[in-house]
Amino acid sequence: MTDIEIGRAKRARRAYSFDDIAIVPSRRTRDPEEVSIDWQIDAYPFTLPIIAAPMDSVMSPSTAIAFGRHGGLGVLNLEGLWTRYDDPEPLLEEVAGLEGEEATRRLQTIYTEPIKPELITARLREMRDAGVTVAGSLSPQRTKEFAKTVTDAGVDLFVIRGTTVSAEHVSSQAEPLNLKEFIYELDVPVIVGGCATHQAALHLMRTGAAGVLVGFGGGAAHTTRTVLGVAVPMASAVADVAAARRDYLDESGGRYVHVIADGSIGTSGDLSKAIACGADAVMVGSPFARATDAPGRGFHWGAEAHHADLPRGQRVQFEQVGTIEEILFGPSRVADGTMNLVGALKRSMATTGYTELKEFQRVEVVAT
Repeated sequence: MTDIEIGRAKRARRAYSFDDIAIVPSRRTRDPEEVSIDWQIDAYPFTLPIIAAPMDSVMSPSTAIAFGRHGGLGVLNLEGLWTRYDDPEPLLEEVAGLEGEEATRRLQTIYTEPIKPELITARLREMRDAGVTVAGSLSPQRTKEFAKTVTDAGVDLFVIRGTTVSAEHVSSQAEPLNLKEFIYELDVPVIVGGCATHQAALHLMRTGAAGVLVGFGGGAAHTTRTVLGVAVPMASAVADVAAARRDYLDESGGRYVHVIADGSIGTSGDLSKAIACGADAVMVGSPFARATDAPGRGFHWGAEAHHADLPRGQRVQFEQVGTIEEILFGPSRVADGTMNLVGALKRSMATTGYTELKEFQRVEVVAT
């Protein structure tokens, strides 16, 4: 691909966001009822290729259970309010009533409460007792501290999630997490990320991860691009990491690592484009923050919003449009792609003639 000259001393590669591309219809169409969007990672099958992001505004133990019963995977933030407080509901109510900059300052204070291992155990066991696939998320900085607690509680899928996660973090202040050693010693499959380049993804795949998250903190509640200047448009990022998956499949002699798009997926069209670019599944936050039964009460924020020294996110407000079930399956009462995500994905696949997700990854796209 030809680089673009930014100036005499700097060249750059052109990259594309989901808004910059479109899916091309083909000569064949299908009946949406004949489309399958089943997906499986390791030993765990799902009827939806959708993972609910581990954000306090989206996932509580009860919403994770409900999401699992709908056929998706709900991931609980194990550094969030549900593992810091016995009853976080009054705090969630308070956060919904805050205004402007006051929200950031109050969030920073609320999240200074220590994480309690016994609450990690209790929340994960609540999910396990409900009979759904149990997934919990920790940041790389907290993984070594709480990993044993998480695995002892019976987690099925371990998610290590950060704005940017590398297999080669270097620090002179503390011993970094050795991902390859950690994953090798763990008895459960690990999903790790985010990453946004071919090389970074290839290194993460070599650690033994079952899945790699593609993203850089570029969702609706993040300000990483504004604060740090770091960003990679998601369509290009997903396509690059999908190429790394193909290269690692050859390198490893057949080991398939799942690519999960995590960021900038606000509508059903974005979901379809993510899979068209090569994702096996998507991790979604903001569409579920619009749910009337979401913990955030119409507000949405991530871990970056309450960072003690350098917040790289904000609390944003969305219009609540329906329940999580309605956002997934409809019926939709809006025409902006924020409801009936599943129906829209199936129709997109049917319109282009595909009945399986793996086939749909080969659909033609154009830059608009």
